[in-house]
Amino acid sequence: MYIPQKRELSIITDHWNMPYVTLDAAGIVALADLDIIARRTALSGTSRFADILVLCPGLHTQQSASGLNRGEFPACAAMTTGYAFRVENPATVAFLQSVARTGQLTTVNVEYAKSHCEEWTTIRLFCRTFPYAFCCILTVSTLIVFALLRDWWAVTSVSILMFARLCNVFVVKKRVERAGEWKGASEPGVKGDLLVLLSQDRWIRIQGAVDDLKAVTSGQWLAEMTPLESAVSALATMLVYLDAALTSNATQLGKILLLVLLIGSAGFLAIANEQTEALHMHGRVLQVQKERKSYDRRLSMAKELIDVSGRSDWALKLGLVNESDCDEKCSSANSSVIM
Repeated sequence: MYIPQKRELSIITDHWNMPYVTLDAAGIVALADLDIIARRTALSGTSRFADILVLCPGLHTQQSASGLNRGEFPACAAMTTGYAFRVENPATVAFLQSVARTGQLTTVNVEYAKSHCEEWTTIRLFCRTFPYAFCCILTVSTLIVFALLRDWWAVTSVSILMFARLCNVFVVKKRVERAGEWKGASEPGVKGDLLVLLSQDRWIRIQGAVDDLKAVTSGQWLAEMTPLESAVSALATMLVYLDAALTSNATQLGKILLLVLLIGSAGFLAIANEQTEALHMHGRVLQVQKERKSYDRRLSMAKELIDVSGRSDWALKLGLVNESDCDEKCSSANSSVIM
């Protein structure tokens, strides 16, 4: 591999020197409060070591991924048993918020990740995997260019960001492992059918095995951080702020390339998030299965689902209907359940 000589390097770097433009604060871009990485963490259900190569603004906010649901824990009812409760998993709620539409019923299926089989086409596979892979390629390529230019301050800057990502990846993986310990009593072989009422009149129907439904709706997604994990997360945050200061020592070309890396990775990771149509959570996959169905009234949707389920007690508990709204068929079904 050809390595540029010192004189050639000086010519290249001098060419990019702009006396009337300063980029001394280029590292501050990494401190932008974006939730792209946190959203990617929520969609994947955990964090992988390949994420170390994905450097975007807001990488120090990854531990706040559990707040992407904006404090919403929607009411939910099991149409097969009549029990009403709330969806306690913030990552699942954030995913449902992203796929739901006002005035429409969205049907979602949940199953084991190993049994999940999706019809892939070359175009769909390319569109879903290329943006994320390009973020990793962009980081590696930038490091190689910095090394060839012998801009060791720029190499140090990128290395610090990668180490900060490593710290956060470690913490997220540990939090996910501890959170998956409790998911309620097992009910093997039992099928479930849930109706989730999101804000802004968005309705979600989740179907699948009861054990799979519990895995994505109950318990915790990210456990509370231990003192050690809090210290590691704090170290990662401080490293990102330190990196913003050290970047000023890089060359002008190095600062430009660092900006391209951060902004380009943010754009491609955002595209990857938009192309992801499934949520991976505790070994399960949650994915939209059918076309959304629109309703002019919420009561119409409730009555249709009451006819499908053969009972109305769940709708009464959610406040979707009054007893007078239930027809004779639903009333007789409820009477048989009570008896």
